[in-house]
Amino acid sequence: MGLWIFGTGDAFLIAAGVGNTPWTVLAEGIAINIDWSVGQATFLVSVLVLLLWIPLREKPGIGTILNVILIAAAIEIMVPLLPTPVDFRLALLQAFAGVLLIGIGSGLYLTANLGPGPRDGWMTGLQQKTGWPIARVRISIEITVLILGMALGGTFGWGTIMFAIGVGPVVALCLGVASNWSK
Repeated sequence: MGLWIFGTGDAFLIAAGVGNTPWTVLAEGIAINIDWSVGQATFLVSVLVLLLWIPLREKPGIGTILNVILIAAAIEIMVPLLPTPVDFRLALLQAFAGVLLIGIGSGLYLTANLGPGPRDGWMTGLQQKTGWPIARVRISIEITVLILGMALGGTFGWGTIMFAIGVGPVVALCLGVASNWSK
């Protein structure tokens, strides 16, 4: 359920048209250049990132595989169903709702402990191999995929900034709520 909610939040951002998450900026850029949908490109990116796990000797769990499939499927199914606001304020509101959904989905997914998502496993594997602080590894990856995605034509904007600022607090809040439910 958390993965579907996460993917739906991503779809809200895509449909709002005011900026995507860094990884979706990359997927959208790829989609534009190979004439695929963003959902299909998201699946491709996830599979490619999983291949980067091989030299890091990371091991996927069932949640890892479900992450690849369900987030891409949610984007593929939900984007055509969502409005594309013409009013900028409504687009920002829709992007904000997307960030909330991504945070809620992340909280649910992370507390299930079924294995890291492709991007998270790559991040932790790189951190273990390099010895760099996890924050440095994560921000390096996020900035790299954002720049690459923008160069390919993906959408960077206020939604991207809202995501960067807002997703951490929403995930933290959801993780706190989820841990209280388990007590």
